[in-house]
Amino acid sequence: MKLKSMTLTALLLVLAVIGTACRGSNNQIVNGSGPASAAAEPGPTLKIFNFKVEMAEQLDTLVKRYQEETGVNIEVDTCGGGCDYSAGLKTKFNSGDKPDIFFVAGYTDLELWQEYLEDLSDQPWVGDMLELAKPAITKDGKIYGMPLALEGWGFIYNKDLFRQAGINSTPATLTQLREAADKLRAANIRPFENGYAEWWVLGNHLLNTAFAQQPDPVAFIERLKNGRAALTDNTIFKEWTSLIDLTVEYGQPNPLQTDYYTQVANFANGRAAMMQQGTWTQLQLDKLHPNLNIGFLPMPINDDAKAMNKLPVGVANYWVVLKNSRTEEEAKAFLRWLVSSGTGQAFIVDDAKLIPAFRSIPATEAQLGPLSGEILSYIKEGKTLPWLWQLYPGYEANTSQMATQIQSYIGKKIGKEKMLQEFQNIWDDMSAKEASE
Repeated sequence: MKLKSMTLTALLLVLAVIGTACRGSNNQIVNGSGPASAAAEPGPTLKIFNFKVEMAEQLDTLVKRYQEETGVNIEVDTCGGGCDYSAGLKTKFNSGDKPDIFFVAGYTDLELWQEYLEDLSDQPWVGDMLELAKPAITKDGKIYGMPLALEGWGFIYNKDLFRQAGINSTPATLTQLREAADKLRAANIRPFENGYAEWWVLGNHLLNTAFAQQPDPVAFIERLKNGRAALTDNTIFKEWTSLIDLTVEYGQPNPLQTDYYTQVANFANGRAAMMQQGTWTQLQLDKLHPNLNIGFLPMPINDDAKAMNKLPVGVANYWVVLKNSRTEEEAKAFLRWLVSSGTGQAFIVDDAKLIPAFRSIPATEAQLGPLSGEILSYIKEGKTLPWLWQLYPGYEANTSQMATQIQSYIGKKIGKEKMLQEFQNIWDDMSAKEASE
C-alpha cells in the first residue's frame, strides 16, 4: 500500500479554504535558543502541534520546565474544543505554518505524511521502545516517530454502583453483560452512558471490536480490500450489532446527542454505571470526581468467555519531527529529554497519566490510576486485542463514513442489513481508490 506524494498535496489544496480549525493553547516561550544565557540572541521557535487536549495543561507546564533548563523557544498549539486534528494539521501545512513536532498515527497515516517526516532511527530511545509500538511507525526498516504512550479502552465501570446493584462478578460475555444491566436497572441505576455523538467512539473504537475479533484480523482486512471477503455475510459483524443494541436499550435517551465531555461528566457524577471510553479519561475523571472507584470491562459480542475477555491496546499517536525543519535538532533533543529526563518521565507517568511505551520508564497503578493499572494487567496476561482502523483503506474517511451509518442504525433510520451493506459499499469504494493511487 503506497500513497503518492500528490495525494497529500491535493488534500492540502482542498483544505486551503478551511480556517485554522484548532484552538491554540499558544504557550509561547521567548528566551534564547540553546543553553540559557543572558547574552544569547533569541533563536528560532520550536513549534509543537498537540492533538491531545486532555494533556494540554500538563504539556504547557512541561515546556516551561524545558525552557528553564535549556532556554529553547517553544510554542505549543493544542487542537481542542471539537477540533479535527487531521484537518487542522493539513491546514497548517497548506498555510505554511508547519509545526516542527506534531503527531501522526501509524500505518496509513504514516504513508500519508512520510515525505515530511525525519528519520528517527538513530535516536537513542529507539532501542528502548516496546516491540508492539514499532510496526505502525516503521517503513522500509526506518522508525519515523516516537510513541506517545500505550492506551486501551473498553467499558469503564463504576465498581461502587455495581456493588450497590448486587453484581459480585464482572461480566465477560454478552449474556453476562445483559444480566448486569438488568440488575443495575432494577436498582434504579442507568447501566450505560453512551457518547454516540462522537464519530470516533463509533467508527474507530466500537467498530474495531468487530474487526479485532476476526480469527486473523489483518488477513481479514486484506481479503476485504481484495474483494475476497464481505462484511454483509460475516457472522462476527452480525453478532457485533447485538452489542450496539444492548448499549442503546440500557442507555440514556438520545445517545446521538451526547458528546464526549457530557458522557464523561455524567459518568463521573454517577449518572450511569458504564461508559465506552479509555485510559485517556483518567485526568478528566480525577478532576470531576477524585478517587472514583473504577475499572475496565471487555466489550463482548457473544458468549465465548475466553475470546471476549480482552481489551484493545495500542499506540494512538506518535511524536514526529518535520523533515528539514530549522529547529530539527532542537526537536530531536526535546524528544530525547522527554523520555530520558526525570522531568519528562514524570510528565508521562505522573502528570499525563500515560502508560509508557519504553522499557526503562517504570510505572505503577498508584502513579497512573486504576484505568491504566488494569490495562497493564491485561497486557501482562496477554489478553489484548489489536487496534486496526489505521489499516483500513481511506483511514479516517472510511471510519467517519461507517460511523455515520452506525448513527443511522442507532437512530432507527436504517436496519441491520442495510448498515452492513453500506459498510461494504464504503469499503469497496475506498479499496478501489487505494488500488488506483
